[in-house]
Amino acid sequence: MHLPDIWHQFDSIVRSSDEEIDLARTALLIAATEYHDLNVERELYRIGLLADGIAHRIYDDPSPLYHLNTLSEYLFDELGFRGNYDNYYDAKNSFLNDVLERRLGIPITLSLLYIEVGRSLGIPLQGVGMPGHFLVRHAQVDDMFIDPYQNGILLTTAECEAKFTQLTHKRLAWDERYLDPISSREFVARMLRNLKAIYLQRRDYERVLSTIDKLLSIQPNAPDELRDRGVVNYRLGNNEEALIDLKTYVTNAGSPGDAGTVHRLIDQIQDILGD
Repeated sequence: MHLPDIWHQFDSIVRSSDEEIDLARTALLIAATEYHDLNVERELYRIGLLADGIAHRIYDDPSPLYHLNTLSEYLFDELGFRGNYDNYYDAKNSFLNDVLERRLGIPITLSLLYIEVGRSLGIPLQGVGMPGHFLVRHAQVDDMFIDPYQNGILLTTAECEAKFTQLTHKRLAWDERYLDPISSREFVARMLRNLKAIYLQRRDYERVLSTIDKLLSIQPNAPDELRDRGVVNYRLGNNEEALIDLKTYVTNAGSPGDAGTVHRLIDQIQDILGD
C-alpha cells in the first residue's frame, strides 16, 4: 500500500462521526505507514480469530465480572499478551500488527486489542485516557476498570486514583473525570502522540512531522501540535512552513507561557529568510 493511499484512508475514517471510527482499522493504517506491505484485512481477521477462540466460554455466564475475568485470562494467561516492561519505548509496541505478532505492547495498544476482542464478543468496553496510564472500563458497570498492561487486573476507582498518584508522584491533583471514557478520535490522537514522542526521542524528524500532520487532521485546533510542527519544520530546514505555523501559534494561543521562546525562534527564521 502506498503512503498517500494509507493517509487517504486514514483521513476518510477520522472525518467520520466518532461512532463510525473503526479503531482497529485506524490503528493498522497507522502501522501501515511503517510497514507498507501490511495487509490490513488479514490483521483484522487475526483479531476476529482471537474472539472466536473464546466465544464459546463467554456465553456460559452473562455477568460482566465473568466476561472480564474470562477475557483477561484468555488474552494474558493463555495467549501470553503482556506489557513490554523491558523496552517500553520500542516503536513496535505502538503498531497493532507487531502487538499481535509479538504479544507485547504498551497500555494503549493492549487496551485497544482488549476493547476490539471484547466488542466482537458483545462486551461493551471503552477506553479511559487517564493521564500517565491508559485503561479500559465496562460501559455498563460503574467502578469496574481493567488494566491490560498488568494482565487485565480489575481496578476500582480508588485503586485507579492510587495508581495515578504513584505514576504522577503527586504532581497532579486527582480528578474523577480522568476515568471518563474518551472518544474514538481522542483514542487515535493519543496513539499518535505516543508515536510522536518515540520518534522525537529518536530524532526522526521526518516521521515526527508526518505524525503531527495526522494529529492536526484529527484535532486541527491543537495549538501545541501547531507549535511543534513549526519547530520540527525549522529543524528540517523548512523555514517558510515553520514560520507560518509558529506565527499562527502565537496569534491563536493568546498568551502562551512559551511565547518569548517562540518569538525568538520566529526572529531567527525571519533573519534566515531575509524578511
